Amino acid sequence: MSSRPETSLAQRKRQLVSNELSEAALQLMASKGFDAVTVDEIAATAGVSKRTFFRYFASKEDVVVQFLADMGTGMRAALASRPTTERPSLALRHTVWVSMTACAGHSDRALGVVQLILRTPALRARFLEHQDQWRDDLATELAQRLGLRPDTDLYPQVAAGMALTAFDAVLQQWSGSDGVQDPAELTDRVFAIIAPALDSVK
Repeated sequence: MSSRPETSLAQRKRQLVSNELSEAALQLMASKGFDAVTVDEIAATAGVSKRTFFRYFASKEDVVVQFLADMGTGMRAALASRPTTERPSLALRHTVWVSMTACAGHSDRALGVVQLILRTPALRARFLEHQDQWRDDLATELAQRLGLRPDTDLYPQVAAGMALTAFDAVLQQWSGSDGVQDPAELTDRVFAIIAPALDSVK
């Protein structure tokens, strides 16, 4: 009975430290630029040791990308929640829309993160590494929904890749407008373009 509150408290403390590190990194990078900021500075600003920093993040790239990485991990769950009879384009549009809504819901913080990632080659590369895993996750889920084999059928990987390309395009348009454009409208527009291909699965 007593272990559950203790676990919950430990999780809250861990999340608090993670958030403090993320905020410190973003503030420093916004004022000094990504390349000029060191892990030592991030840790000192957050009030923790460098050793503590590396218990939470592998690198300063990861501390920035983590916000969107967390968002991406929910994509497969969002896709799995859709009716199996739903057209792939609708299910994938919902998946991307849920992620973009989560992003826009933290618009002040998220906008700065997205702009920093898209404008910094090292962060962009790390973000794309995360997307590789998301693509595999979405492809596996699509294969299960459609009765296909993810290792031999081309459709799951191609469709997952198209959905993530759409996600990337919406992120770029949204961030390029400084958060003015509606991410839901952008998502609808991009999926109107790719829906015929997504729904051509045999």
